[in-house]
Amino acid sequence: MTQESLDQKPDNTAEAADTDAKPAPETMPSTEELLRKAELDAQEHHDAWLRAKAETENIRKRAVTDVANAHKYAVENFAAELLAVRDSLEAALAVETATVETLKSGAELTLKQLSSAFEKHKVVEVNPVGEKFDPHRHQAISMVPSDAAPNTVISVLQKGYVLHDRIIRPAMVVVSKAPDA
Repeated sequence: MTQESLDQKPDNTAEAADTDAKPAPETMPSTEELLRKAELDAQEHHDAWLRAKAETENIRKRAVTDVANAHKYAVENFAAELLAVRDSLEAALAVETATVETLKSGAELTLKQLSSAFEKHKVVEVNPVGEKFDPHRHQAISMVPSDAAPNTVISVLQKGYVLHDRIIRPAMVVVSKAPDA
């Protein structure tokens, strides 16, 4: 072998070594780099948590305000309806030369306005004449002997009122009892 061929041989082995060589293994990040990345992630999650907590607190405060306003202004529409009734009553009282007939017709119209406002807002009259006495809906003022079945409402002294399904005022009633023997 000549010097030249010897010189070439190491070059061939070097080439062969390069083609058979495996890629260099990835170096593992240092502990400091891992710690720094974990701290950044923790700070990012902490900031997101603080924002979510603040948003939740804002929603809670807004809900409390909305509930308070709903309670405070719940009767606003009903009150607006009653203003027309008040205006009618004031107009009737302002008339200088009112007759009994005009006052009566004005009172009837005002009662219609009031009934319309009640109907619109689901305030229903309870007039239980002839019904069985119900202590949840009626208030018995007295009991009188009657031919009607015992515990039947025979007269109403004051009508009751229901708002949706809730009693606002029970009807004051006279209830029948069995005739004395």
